[in-house]
Amino acid sequence: MDDDVLTTLKLLIIGESGVGKSSLLLRFTEDTFDPDQSATIGVDFKVKTLSIDGNKTKLAIWDTAGQERFRTLTPSYYRGAQGVILVYDVTKRETFTRLENWLNELETYTTRNEIVKMLVGNKIDRDDHEVDRNEGLKFARKHSMLFIEASAKTKDGVQCAFEELVEKILQTPGLWESENQGQKVRLGDQEHGGGRACGGYCSIP
Repeated sequence: MDDDVLTTLKLLIIGESGVGKSSLLLRFTEDTFDPDQSATIGVDFKVKTLSIDGNKTKLAIWDTAGQERFRTLTPSYYRGAQGVILVYDVTKRETFTRLENWLNELETYTTRNEIVKMLVGNKIDRDDHEVDRNEGLKFARKHSMLFIEASAKTKDGVQCAFEELVEKILQTPGLWESENQGQKVRLGDQEHGGGRACGGYCSIP
């Protein structure tokens, strides 16, 4: 591991097929957007280093196919993850109603009780919303998740979603410290989200 990297975190992106999981990942890791993004087959994987309050953290981000036929990959995919982003499409209600199924799967296979969850309502650049922001917020609060609405197309909320998730993981030492004995995290004294582009955009239950 690099000397100046505090820790390496395993993050997952889950949700129904077509909600924009791969687009969110590409926007975050490479700052690109492909309107013709093809469906993920199996599992995709990207690495990115992120600095939060002076703590350099390496992220290993796993993007999975939403289709049922790839579910055999599930147990190994979830193993050891410290954070997960659950994505739904604000223009397709069925992707929101199926979030319960994804949460059940997460609870079944995850190996960490304190795993940090972030709910992302994607495609807010579109006009044809079927899921209201307050519905997303309510669902997130019910399940103790962070919440944000985002658009991989316009970049809105994408960086914030990952930063907030990582910051919350770093504030939960039991999730990562055992693998990094002696490492100390330096979290700023600012109020939540202070000094970063998130502003008042993220909602914390």
